[in-house]
Amino acid sequence: MARCLRSPAFMSVGVRTLAAFCGVVSSSTPAAQNPADYPNRPVRWIVPFAPSGPTDLMSRAVAEKLSQRFGQQFVVDNRAGAGGNIGAEVVSKSAPDGYTLMIGHVGTHAINATLYPKLAFDPVADFTPITLLATLPLALVIHPSVPAKDVKELIAYAKARPGQLNFASAGNGGPTHLTGELLKTSAGIDIVHVPYKGNAAALLDLVGGRVQMMFSNMLTSMPHVRAGKLRAIGISSAKRSPQAPELPTIAESGLPGFSAVPWYGVLGPAGMPRPLVNRLNAEIARAVAQPDMAERFVAQGIDLQSSTPEQFGTLIKSELVKWRKVVRDAGARVD
Repeated sequence: MARCLRSPAFMSVGVRTLAAFCGVVSSSTPAAQNPADYPNRPVRWIVPFAPSGPTDLMSRAVAEKLSQRFGQQFVVDNRAGAGGNIGAEVVSKSAPDGYTLMIGHVGTHAINATLYPKLAFDPVADFTPITLLATLPLALVIHPSVPAKDVKELIAYAKARPGQLNFASAGNGGPTHLTGELLKTSAGIDIVHVPYKGNAAALLDLVGGRVQMMFSNMLTSMPHVRAGKLRAIGISSAKRSPQAPELPTIAESGLPGFSAVPWYGVLGPAGMPRPLVNRLNAEIARAVAQPDMAERFVAQGIDLQSSTPEQFGTLIKSELVKWRKVVRDAGARVD
């Protein structure tokens, strides 16, 4: 509208007529008028993290399926930094035409709003939720020197030794840290957080016995469990994982209602036309439902799924409230 008002060709046109003309122009973009014509050029898919991690791997797999389906390239663009905030800001300031999308997760759209003193975007108002994409439950693993066979025994052991158990994490303010903090407050135990620069370094010290426990993704932790170097006693999700169905949830192990699951979803800038959102939602759901996708990611502990845009939007809002309390209770700060 503002651009149209500045057009010299219409400076003498009445304001009401001009406004009507500009409204016609803005509503006749290809994406808004006919989503069947979308896309007619490559689509940029922002991944707000470095290559090779689960977020990147999922994005590339889904982007490949969408490229095949639409006949246009969905190009993965890694914009890592500031816990995902750099990539999210790029998307929040892009045109809502469907040509810039992102994979967001519990950090970028829930935790960071409280963890960082100031964000350049609003995780709700500046985005259009399209669909939930996946969840990645965390396994609670302990060193064999800890004589606990399940979560109840671990809690009892920790209560008898306040401040003596250390729990590792992949870094301050991340899901592995805050899930540990949630366990700490939910169970009423005094355990000490030891942050590391990444999951691999934390697991290395856990296997070596320098720390006693941690929440870790199953892809990296379960091989150590199966080798007898660690013991898995619970999983952070509300339901059991198909990768390790024998592993009970923490909720069923004495802490009813406990659930802390890193999630991933697809978003675009605020204001995307609903017909376009619906089409993207349907095509992404179709992509993740293909058998080869499940076979590829279940083995990594990743549960691919989809949702309606409304369901995903509701999840984001509820997770903002949940993790705000956890971050504040923990006094968590970014490194």
